[in-house]
Amino acid sequence: MEYWVYVIQSQASGKIYIGQTGNLERRLLRHNQKLPVKKTSYTAKNKGPWQVVYKEKLLTRKGALTREKALKGHQGREFIKKLISGPVAQW
Repeated sequence: MEYWVYVIQSQASGKIYIGQTGNLERRLLRHNQKLPVKKTSYTAKNKGPWQVVYKEKLLTRKGALTREKALKGHQGREFIKKLISGPVAQW
């Protein structure tokens, strides 16, 4: 099975969210409240629509969790800021 680490951005507020999943299409539907979601989740409380701005495919859940943690750190957030402020990402 493959896993995805992804970054989504709210088109309304510009806020970002970093996560990992085994099914990116389904997860994005949840973030955009097209499938059931907890009302207290970060993406439910912050207005969307949410759009994928970066994604990486990994072979294991452990690898995805490790990469997600790295992106949530200082260097990872700097990487994401540069990515978002630069030209459109190619993936």
